[in-house]
Amino acid sequence: MEAVVSILVQLIGGGVGGNGLAAVLKKLSLGPAGNTIAGAIGGWLGTWLAGMIPGLDGIVKGVAAAGDTAGGLDIGALAGQGVTGIVGGAILTAIAGAIKNATAKSA
Repeated sequence: MEAVVSILVQLIGGGVGGNGLAAVLKKLSLGPAGNTIAGAIGGWLGTWLAGMIPGLDGIVKGVAAAGDTAGGLDIGALAGQGVTGIVGGAILTAIAGAIKNATAKSA
């Protein structure tokens, strides 16, 4: 159950990050569905990559003291996963938007 909630937080955070970036930088927009899909994938990948970085791994993997959980879920880890999801979603959406723009100009 905790794994499903974590993945949902990452995907939703990524979607928010992708759509937020597209709202600010309209040139990089992939359309609402494209921003959401690229953002969700970026949110998941960003959180996965952050788990490999020393210092960030504890935030996203759920290392917590005994009193920090609510119903078996680590609120700090979920917040960390949400933030890394937002950042990852924005980054992947920016990359995909830049690639789309570069290929559209050359065609």
